Amino acid sequence: MPSLQYLVLAGPTAVGKTELAIQIALTLKTEVVSCDAYQIYSGLDLLTAKPSPSNLATVRHHLIGALPLTELCDAYKYAIFARNTISDLNRREIVPLVVAGTGFYLQGLEGGLPELPAADFKLRRELDRQPTPDLLRELEVRDPMTWRRIDHHNRHRIIRALEVCLLSGKPFSDSFDRKPTDPPIAAVTLTRPRAELVSRIDRRVDEMFDRGVIEEVAAVGTIGPTASKAIGFRLIRAFLAGKIDETACKEGIKGQTRNYAKRQMAWFRRKPYAMIEAESSTSRVIEIFRNASAPKPAS
Repeated sequence: MPSLQYLVLAGPTAVGKTELAIQIALTLKTEVVSCDAYQIYSGLDLLTAKPSPSNLATVRHHLIGALPLTELCDAYKYAIFARNTISDLNRREIVPLVVAGTGFYLQGLEGGLPELPAADFKLRRELDRQPTPDLLRELEVRDPMTWRRIDHHNRHRIIRALEVCLLSGKPFSDSFDRKPTDPPIAAVTLTRPRAELVSRIDRRVDEMFDRGVIEEVAAVGTIGPTASKAIGFRLIRAFLAGKIDETACKEGIKGQTRNYAKRQMAWFRRKPYAMIEAESSTSRVIEIFRNASAPKPAS
């Protein structure tokens, strides 16, 4: 039996995970553990679409606002936090609901992170001197599967994938055959038609600006390299510096968020999770989770 007992509600940004998670947690009398690369930071509440103060007051949430904006975080570090949190909840006989948007962090929680060679900073510097198209051409030769899946605009991930290929002598994609040691006892991915999701994303960004996200970002002082990658942060900084106008800033954030949602769905479709339409899902999702978390009769 896995050492951790937890449920997973996954899905792309703006699909409606937060609202449904509140209903599930209240019905099942459980608590929420966030699995989001940027909501884990304290601050930037509007930019990262954190649950509202009323939601946080209604259901206890964990790993939201847990780190200062200056601190580095990655899937390994998140996995330690999350596994410790879930273990503590399990000792109190609570099976928490993990609300997940960041696939690689969720993979870390499940104990399914690949065993990769340690970083070689000399090699990274050499790779970083090359233009992105050259890096992509080399990656396509060494690891066509990763070349097809990777974000071709994310230099950091491209360089890391090539680094692993060069250091291990094997394709980066070979590292991801490891099966999770602690999978969730039940998991659901929420879906929506693409056009509907795009509309929700656009509306969320508009509301974010109406509520003062420009002022929120302007108030940020020192920020670390992980938190600064939150979608929209650099675009808003560019607007504040007078490099782009507000319309370009807003449309840029919408475009980046749509692309991110597309990558999220591609990730979760590869997982063995139940795929359920968000609009008609509440009772069905609750039933799936209720059955999975109910005490099993002694054999």
